[in-house]
Amino acid sequence: MTALGAHHVGITVNDLEATLPFYRDVLGLDVTDRFSVDGEAFADAVGVDGASARFVHLAADGVRLELVEYEPVARESPAAGLNQPGATHVGFEVDDLDEFYDDLPDDVPTISEPRTTGTGTSILFLRDPEDNLVEVLEA
Repeated sequence: MTALGAHHVGITVNDLEATLPFYRDVLGLDVTDRFSVDGEAFADAVGVDGASARFVHLAADGVRLELVEYEPVARESPAAGLNQPGATHVGFEVDDLDEFYDDLPDDVPTISEPRTTGTGTSILFLRDPEDNLVEVLEA
């Protein structure tokens, strides 16, 4: 079997331009690439008739985060709680979680203040502008 290498973590969003500032400006990730893809081969590959998409890649300490906005837009689904099968989140690590929390803009919704778990890891969950879950932790 061919060995796998990690390439990116992807998040599909409804409005790329409205969501990008959260990851770029609030979380401080650098935009590394922007591009669009369309055509029959792409639509076949993603299994969506007539699909096209706009992409932004961001650098997150060796991990590529991909934000993607598709046309046509699928029906919206409610934001999943962490305990629901199929729920996803992206996780980031910081050196000082309390400082990160204190520096968050007031309009960024968090599930709670930073909490230290039984393993000694401090965690904080927040939501991006489209309700996608983001974990920030201090190991």
